[in-house]
Amino acid sequence: MIEPRGHRYTAIAITLHWLIAVAILTLLTAGLWMTTAIKEPHTRAFAFQVYQWHKALGLTVLVLSIARLLWRLTHAAPPLPDGMTAFERFGAHATHWGFYLLMLGMPLIGWAMVSASPLGLPTIVFGLFEWPHIPWLAALDDKKPLEDAFKFAHRTGAYLMLGLVALHVGAALKHHFIDRDDVLTRILPGAGRRAANPTDLI
Repeated sequence: MIEPRGHRYTAIAITLHWLIAVAILTLLTAGLWMTTAIKEPHTRAFAFQVYQWHKALGLTVLVLSIARLLWRLTHAAPPLPDGMTAFERFGAHATHWGFYLLMLGMPLIGWAMVSASPLGLPTIVFGLFEWPHIPWLAALDDKKPLEDAFKFAHRTGAYLMLGLVALHVGAALKHHFIDRDDVLTRILPGAGRRAANPTDLI
């Protein structure tokens, strides 16, 4: 495994982190809106388009997350600050691996949910090509029970992701403004190797 130089994440890790972060926030926002909008006649047509973009962006997150995980397994993360307690260290590691689990699991569950849908609607990735359904799910005669199970898992995962995002952001702000360490600045694009004073970046 390649060890980090200094207290910064690599440029590739930082880029993947923020691409995935923006995509996840977009997916969560769109998901909350479209599940209600699809039921209303005056927003149904647009909501259907949002569903297509949601599915395409979810698959993009899956690809980016696989790349991020492979990079993480071959490039060590910067060391955590010395002042962190054992509980904080456990929480940091648990949160990060929880993100990986959801970043990989949510798109896969979504793919399974679409594949098990009795409607059999195609997934068009950004209007460029059709993403195939999972064959054995698409071939089932009675799909509804599985679709409902995947739908519940996908919805539950979305709420878990919201909780992790809130925890992650809260912890980063706590480190930046209270602990005054480099936990936040080392993942910020263009923040330099390490700010002498965290408030310099405000």
